[in-house]
Amino acid sequence: MSAILVYISTTGGKIKRSSLEVLSHCRDQATKNNMELAAVVLDNDAAAFADQLQQYGARKVYTVSNPIFKSHLNAPVTQALLQIIEQVNPRVFACASTEGTKDVLGALAAKTGGAALPDVANFEVTADGVSALRPVMAAKILSQNTASGELVLVSVRSGSYDATESPTVADVTDVAFTPADFAAVLREVISSTGDKVDLSEATVVVAAGRGIKDEEGKKLIDDLAETLGAAVGASRAVVENGLFPATAQIGQTGKVVSPELYFAIGISGAVQHTAGMSNSKVIVAINKDGDAPIFQMASYGLVGDLYKILPLLTEEIRKAKSA
Repeated sequence: MSAILVYISTTGGKIKRSSLEVLSHCRDQATKNNMELAAVVLDNDAAAFADQLQQYGARKVYTVSNPIFKSHLNAPVTQALLQIIEQVNPRVFACASTEGTKDVLGALAAKTGGAALPDVANFEVTADGVSALRPVMAAKILSQNTASGELVLVSVRSGSYDATESPTVADVTDVAFTPADFAAVLREVISSTGDKVDLSEATVVVAAGRGIKDEEGKKLIDDLAETLGAAVGASRAVVENGLFPATAQIGQTGKVVSPELYFAIGISGAVQHTAGMSNSKVIVAINKDGDAPIFQMASYGLVGDLYKILPLLTEEIRKAKSA
C-alpha cells in the first residue's frame, strides 16, 4: 500500500498547530485514496508525541529522538528525513510551511529526485501525483499546479485546514539515528519573545499598523493583547519606525499567521500585509478611514479613532472575562 508521510514540527515541547492541520488533511486524503498515513517526528524526546499523533489519525508513527533536534538545524533534519523517506518510500511527503521546512524542502527534493510543491493553500492527491493551489503575487492570485512522479513533496500554509481529531491505534517505531559530523554548530538560541505568546502559533493576534503613531498607541496594543492572551503583530510601517520589532512583522516580507481571531488595528489593508493574515478565521478591523481596504475582508469593523476605541474595548473585555 502506498503511503503519505507527514513531517511533524515541534517547538518548546509541543507539536506545532500547523503540523496537526496538515496531518488532519492528509488523513482524509489517505482514506480517500486508500493510502497509509504515516507521521515522523524529530525531537529530543520524539516518543513523547506518539500518543497525540494517534489522536489525529496517524496509523504509523516514526519517532527519531536525539539531542541534536532540541533546535532546528537544516543538516541533521534533512539527514533524518531522508532516512525515514527511504524507509517508508511514500508517494507523498507533506509538511507545514514553517521557517524550518522552507529551508529543507528543496534539499529533500534535490536529494530524492522528487517533485516539490512549496507553500500551497490546498492540495489533493491524484492518480499520478498531486494537484495544488499556490498563492502567488502576494496572495492576490491562486495558481493551479500539478506534480507527478514517484515522490511529491508538499508544504502547506498555516491555516489552510482545520486540525481535527480522529483517534486510532498506531504502530510506533523508534528509529535509530546517528547524526553526521556537520560543519555548522549551533551555539545559542536567543528568543525575542520571552514569555510572550508565539506569533506563529497564536490563536489570537493583535496587529498594529500605521495608525499606531507613538508609545501611547503601542501601550494600547500591548494592553489589549495582554487582556486577550494574544500575540502582538505589526505591519511593515510600524516595524520600520521602530515601534515594534522585526520579529512581529506580518505580511509578504514577514510572517504568515492564521489565528482564530485577528485584530487589525490602524491597518489599511494593503496587499503586502494581508498576504500574511488572510487565512485568519475572524478579522476585527479598527480604522478611522471607513474606505480602508481592510474592511472588505473584515468580519467586524469599527470606524473611528483607535486611541479612543481601544481603551474602551480593552476595559469591556476585562469586565466580560471577570464576570
